[in-house]
Amino acid sequence: MKAWEERPLRTYADVRLGRQRSPQNADGPHMVRYMRAANVKDGALDLRDVKRMNFSPEEQDVFSLSFGDVLVTEGSGSLSSVGASAVWRQELSGVVCFQNTLIRLRPRSDRTNGPFLGWWARHAFADGLFAAIATGANIHHVSAERVRDLRMVFPPLGAQRAIADYLDAKTAMVDALITKKRRQIELVRERRTSLMMAGVDGQLSGTERRKASSLDWLDSVPEDWSEVGLTLVARLGSGHTPSRRRDDWWIESECTIPWITTGEVARLRSDRMEYIEETRENISPVGLENSAAEVHPAGTVVLCRTASAGYSGIMRSDMATSQDFAAWTCGPLLRPRFLLLCLRAMRNDLLGRLAMGSTHKTIYMPDIQSLRIPLPPVQEQDEIVEVVWRRLDRDGHMEDLLTRQIDLLIERRQALITAAVTGELDVSDSVTKEAS
Repeated sequence: MKAWEERPLRTYADVRLGRQRSPQNADGPHMVRYMRAANVKDGALDLRDVKRMNFSPEEQDVFSLSFGDVLVTEGSGSLSSVGASAVWRQELSGVVCFQNTLIRLRPRSDRTNGPFLGWWARHAFADGLFAAIATGANIHHVSAERVRDLRMVFPPLGAQRAIADYLDAKTAMVDALITKKRRQIELVRERRTSLMMAGVDGQLSGTERRKASSLDWLDSVPEDWSEVGLTLVARLGSGHTPSRRRDDWWIESECTIPWITTGEVARLRSDRMEYIEETRENISPVGLENSAAEVHPAGTVVLCRTASAGYSGIMRSDMATSQDFAAWTCGPLLRPRFLLLCLRAMRNDLLGRLAMGSTHKTIYMPDIQSLRIPLPPVQEQDEIVEVVWRRLDRDGHMEDLLTRQIDLLIERRQALITAAVTGELDVSDSVTKEAS
């Protein structure tokens, strides 16, 4: 068996940066589809948004794609994402070219197997080979010349084919497991939504006698439950942002009042967190006094009504909010944790029926003021909340376990790719063992 040889990448592949396109190329007699960095993910192509541009026949000869070409992203705002790659397998018919946000690695047929080159590129991305040759501060770029000069060790052509076939089969098995576990996470999240709805519509209360609900987002509730306007059982408030033009209102050492903004929404998206313990920003007492903001007491339930509309949480301590939130301080007939379940259960209704806007959804205050909720007795609210959150915690642990398993499978897949393309794993020996 021939030994592996160390040579520059230019020995094994023709390396070319794509064609820069300018507005005058946006239209013309030779419109073809072309690939951009946005179309290339790690190991896959995203073809949901493929653009067209004018490439002359001469340009098409130079910058078109052939089966087995490897596309590598040449720039990124994150060093960890520069150099993502995918193999072109003629997923689109006709002539397809590539933009200067991509570098094309075209395997030399006499010494390079295209699929193996694709696996090598994924190894180079994950193990930081591309990142190591990137330049730039805010935007990191990998030049075609530096890619050409990358030193690499390749086996003979026959071994390349064997390694590529081996990785195709093995990674397909790993990917199938990852897909299965991601589907299980989806089912856990669907069950979480159903569980919250079952809590607020009384299915967990053990009451058999039910009545039709007057609420748009519920079908029925227990016969002895009430349905009321939320403002009848909780005081509605909102918030504000002190003027950013007044630097003296934003002196860091004087900003001591926790202030909920849309920056907190990311932590609330999973519905696994009940309480907002701390905020990314604080405001100062003087800023509070000179704005329409107010401090709400601990236990106040907040709902984001703009940008990331529909997400909710409970204040752990006294806090203020920006104008992006509605805030309810519950009265004696309503528990904050039960209200939180209601807001989360009705999210789809809030966004589908009340939120306005195509890109950024907003729920306006008149609609907030008209919200209605089911209202069981206080003791029953407490019992429902305890049952729901006990089961939600259990599902949360299951989701964490599945997520960790996915992470381990991804690590396993990458370790397998690296070991195979660098010769650490003897693929021929592995195949022989499996056959026996």
